[in-house]
Amino acid sequence: RTSDGYIVRMFCIAFTKQQATQIKSTCYAKSAQIRSIRAKMVSTMQELGTKGDLKTLVKELISDHIGEQIVKQASSIFPIKDCFIRKVKVLKKPKFDVTELMEWHSADEKTADTGKPIEGADTKEETLAGSGGRL
Repeated sequence: RTSDGYIVRMFCIAFTKQQATQIKSTCYAKSAQIRSIRAKMVSTMQELGTKGDLKTLVKELISDHIGEQIVKQASSIFPIKDCFIRKVKVLKKPKFDVTELMEWHSADEKTADTGKPIEGADTKEETLAGSGGRL
């Protein structure tokens, strides 16, 4: 749950990493290790979600440092690599508030590049009478 009322579900994925001295091509974590890694993932994602509003959550997810943070926390349990937030679903939106919507758009207008007006857009084209609008 974000601070502005959105309820989101985040999906995280991570892969186990081989040890430096490992000969076997596969490396599997035990089920207890998987559960504790998953608990670390959930706590990190909950902390991230409750920290701010939806806009800051999206910026954090785009920067992709959350995966590195999970890898650091879970490396004491079992070494993992390639940890990503792969999907985010919006489960529940807050009730629609017009003032908040206008506040979002006014903040975007100040930073957005809207371009320049076209010169000569005020002139009206002449049409022939009875031509149906064609020249």
